Amino acid sequence: MDNGHRAEASNGNLKQDVIIIGAGFGGLSCAIRLATAGLRVTILERQAHVGGKLQQIQQDGYHFDRGPSTITMPDAFRSVFDQAGVVMENYVQLYELEPRTRNVFADGTVVDLSRNRGWMKEQIAVYSPEDALRYDAFMDESAALYAEANRHFLGKLLLNPSDKYNLQMLRSLLRVRPTVRLDKLLRRYFSHPHTLAMFGRYATYVGSSPYLSPSIFAMMGHVEAEVGIYGVKGGTYLLIEGMTRLAQEKGVRILTGVEVHQIVTRHGKVIGVDTDRGFMEAEQVVANGDVLSVNRLLLAPEHRKRMSDARIAKYEPSISGFVTLAGVRRKYDQLLHHTVFFPEQYKLEFDDIFRDRRMPSDPTIYICYSGYSEEGMAPEGASNLFILVNAPYLSQAWNWEEQKYRYGEFVLEQLEARGIGGLMQSEVLICYTPQHIERDTLAHQGSIYGISSNSVKQTFMRPGNQSKDVQGLWYVGGTTHPGGGTPIVTLSGQLVGERLATELGR
Repeated sequence: MDNGHRAEASNGNLKQDVIIIGAGFGGLSCAIRLATAGLRVTILERQAHVGGKLQQIQQDGYHFDRGPSTITMPDAFRSVFDQAGVVMENYVQLYELEPRTRNVFADGTVVDLSRNRGWMKEQIAVYSPEDALRYDAFMDESAALYAEANRHFLGKLLLNPSDKYNLQMLRSLLRVRPTVRLDKLLRRYFSHPHTLAMFGRYATYVGSSPYLSPSIFAMMGHVEAEVGIYGVKGGTYLLIEGMTRLAQEKGVRILTGVEVHQIVTRHGKVIGVDTDRGFMEAEQVVANGDVLSVNRLLLAPEHRKRMSDARIAKYEPSISGFVTLAGVRRKYDQLLHHTVFFPEQYKLEFDDIFRDRRMPSDPTIYICYSGYSEEGMAPEGASNLFILVNAPYLSQAWNWEEQKYRYGEFVLEQLEARGIGGLMQSEVLICYTPQHIERDTLAHQGSIYGISSNSVKQTFMRPGNQSKDVQGLWYVGGTTHPGGGTPIVTLSGQLVGERLATELGR
């Protein structure tokens, strides 16, 4: 049955050109582009605050960003402000980190990722002179992969068969060798487990395994070392706050604490959304959320025949995360802004996560310590630590209700053994599981990045930005094109906003 009859329930809201469901990076960037073109835009956010998976936590003088903390590809964010005709630095300020990230291996070896190729080769040569000799060649290939991705994948929508299946795209796919897995590409250059883990970790930036995902993600070597890793003055959440302020200046209406119950259609075309505040009419709807969850929760089965429950079940979700926020009255000389502690055998972590769907028995532990770069993020003499361990998406194989506190203590014990002690006596100690991610953001099975990129299909043929079932329904976010990760999601919002502005004649 057509659900267009819900339009009669309108509560007097003026019809919007576009309603955006979700105020994450994709939704905000899309709204800014649309409003800059003169369109009437409303964003509806179910959480109390904008930001999607990125939220701000402040307690007892400690400042934490719960969510994305590694900011790369700054031009993806700068373009949002540039296209709106404003100066980014008037809204948010980024600063470059050098060294980028500290990598600490199980045997005590430390490699600080740097833009300085000479220093990188010196550090790698300490444990593998052979790998050091091949570093330049790897970085050159990484840069070429990034250029190819930028030219043909990241900067354009792939809505029609002609966009995807043409000679130029075929040549590009052949150049990035989609069937070659990341780990296999790395082994063409490196042989030592430290180097393989350090660069294999880039697959986790899109929620995937280096032993399953395509080699295109080797481009992150260039992105991090040479384009750079950045901090955000005042904390990463200030990037969300800056985009929110710009959106509001452009006339975007942002309503938080609003639950969308249904995307309303009539004769196969979207006409608005049904919310806990009544029906809201719109010419177009953009869903900034997990495509799988949006279809499963907001569209009746008869209105999404090409995104049925059976098809949704075939997609493999990305990894999730287990997060501990620790505010501790100690300083740690071992930590930079970003520090990664690697296990002895890196591959076992991904067997645990994707094969057995259980928490790693010997996990990689990532710490973001923004107080390293900025005073005021923690009380005097204290540290604000965001501690992340990769986790499987939600399934029956792992029970968080039973394991949350036990595994949380295990992570802190692992860090104690690596020299990061005293965390059990933290003044602030908060844990977030994949269940919290699913509850707060409706992420499909608690995944962070939408679907994984553990196959050629899920990497290069993701669910499209335009619904194939409902006219006027669009998607931005990690599950859709161009993929997962904060800057890429921001790009997806810009691309859809550009297309809609053109279609609506503005």
